[in-house]
Amino acid sequence: MDMTPNPEAAGFDAGRLDRIDAHFRDAYVTPGKIAGYQIVVGRHGHVAYRTTVGKMDLETPDALHDQAIWRLYSMTKPVTAVALLSLVEQARVKLADPIHRFLPEWRDVQVSVRRDDGSIELVDAERPISVKHALMHMTGIGPGPKEARLNLDALADGGSARSLDSSATLADLSRVLATEPLRFQPGTTWFYSWSSDICARLVEVIADESFGDYLRRTIFDPLGMGDTGFHVPESEADRVPSLYVRTPDKQVRLVDDRARKRLCREPALQSGGGGLVGTLDDYARFCQALCAGGALDGVRVLGRPTVELMRTNHLPGGGELKDVAVPGGYGEVGFDGSGFGLQVAVGLGPAATAGVGPAGDYMWGGAASTLFWIDPTEDLYAIFMTQLLPSGVFDFRGQLRSLVYAAIED
Repeated sequence: MDMTPNPEAAGFDAGRLDRIDAHFRDAYVTPGKIAGYQIVVGRHGHVAYRTTVGKMDLETPDALHDQAIWRLYSMTKPVTAVALLSLVEQARVKLADPIHRFLPEWRDVQVSVRRDDGSIELVDAERPISVKHALMHMTGIGPGPKEARLNLDALADGGSARSLDSSATLADLSRVLATEPLRFQPGTTWFYSWSSDICARLVEVIADESFGDYLRRTIFDPLGMGDTGFHVPESEADRVPSLYVRTPDKQVRLVDDRARKRLCREPALQSGGGGLVGTLDDYARFCQALCAGGALDGVRVLGRPTVELMRTNHLPGGGELKDVAVPGGYGEVGFDGSGFGLQVAVGLGPAATAGVGPAGDYMWGGAASTLFWIDPTEDLYAIFMTQLLPSGVFDFRGQLRSLVYAAIED
């Protein structure tokens, strides 16, 4: 896959694509709202636009590395989906299978129900949690007990709790989460939770190897994603940008100085929900493979019908997230105008989203404001990388979509 931009071959107006940098540099980098960013846009198998702007951090003049290694956070989730769906393709698991077939700690779960008088009653689950429920965040798993709610970054820094510490694994996390009653009956409601890590644990048990090893063998090596994994080699630490948070009073505060080299420590818990780090070009290879129906450069990681299964809106009645999500809940995209597939949101079209882009595009993002979307109708993908917590502070997705679609020429 050639990463050299060729806007004409991709059907874009190069001058209009140049508006992307003009906008994001002037609106965000120059005033210091973010240190830097990378963007790539691909269409019809060609890279149309690729840019690297800004610095590695706000404290030094060091230019942003062209092969920066980003904290992907929840952009890990679609990768987890591809891994689990590859096992579905091998007939080793079905979406309808109960997860307790592979994870027995989930066999006899109960559901917490609030009575009219405000008291809590525990009732039996009406149906087992299925693999599909786990892929859709419809398991009923809530925030989890205190030890499961611990920030994974804190765990990596030596944080501890009664049952989880820095040596905790996916098996430990699954066991701890299974001790808590479900928040709702499985399959009835959407709630952004630890379900993706349950998917990762399923991969481990079904494949009989670590989650990271399975990802490397079946996705990263075949697609040439050599810089993607759960930690950064010490020799490549200089490629990791610093991480910032925008505080309620609109200040930008450093929360992970790149000089600490924290990501060089390999975690015991290989989180399927938010553990990966990787480069823009690696994730572009992943997106291009999905855009092309599951294959890249002659190597197939998923069949085309399975990719279509992944990007189909599976919500009841083909509805919107706003109709089935827990009120006040959170997701990496807005609930209005979005359905949900298997670890990805699915756009329901311009009338529903009040934005450009046809129905059927699919997307997700990460906690540090990274994002991507894939548009099968236009044979297009776009990726935005930066490192600002929390996601959603700025409408990077909406702005980038407007600029990208406005530049399509054919």
